[in-house]
Amino acid sequence: MNAPEPDPSNSISDQQIKHLEFIQAIVTRLGNGSFLIKGWTLTAGGIFFGLLAKDLSWKVALTGFVPIIGFWLLDSYYLRQERLFRKLYDAVRVPNSTIEPFAMNVQVYHTSVPWPRVITSHTMRNFYGTLLLVNLAFFVGGIVQEIHQ
Repeated sequence: MNAPEPDPSNSISDQQIKHLEFIQAIVTRLGNGSFLIKGWTLTAGGIFFGLLAKDLSWKVALTGFVPIIGFWLLDSYYLRQERLFRKLYDAVRVPNSTIEPFAMNVQVYHTSVPWPRVITSHTMRNFYGTLLLVNLAFFVGGIVQEIHQ
């Protein structure tokens, strides 16, 4: 028996494949950016935690919240952009897609990927929440130490 002939109306064009490759390259770059941000967060957090372990101070701990929260927001931006481009990817990969060839506009997906949901996503809460809790422990410890002096 011969294999059935593929239905050309159910396949995607070479132009769509190239478009998908462009979108995937953007998603990859965003993922790499997010990875680098996490590395910088651990570096900055490690510096603060090292200073605090040596000389406990609520003022240093208070300052330590700034990079953690800042990197959390920046990483959330990258994650949101990645999710928006994944939505575009899903729309382009459909045979006979109505998306304009090589369009990179993700504006139409903004309502489906809200900021609060990205910022409080499981991975963000686990990574940055843990760092915030450690920093909070140093902060409270610094206040308690100052009160008892």
